Amino acid sequence: MIQTIVLGSCVSVQGSFVARRPDGRIVVRVGDRLYTGKPVNKAA
Repeated sequence: MIQTIVLGSCVSVQGSFVARRPDGRIVVRVGDRLYTGKPVNKAA
């Protein structure tokens, strides 16, 4: 599943879902790298 996360105020990353952290953040994989951030709210 593709997931979009926010890393900072202006930076977002879209990648393959890897895991959900206990604090609500999500880990996604982009190539060989893993990124952790807050999930983007789904559009209505």
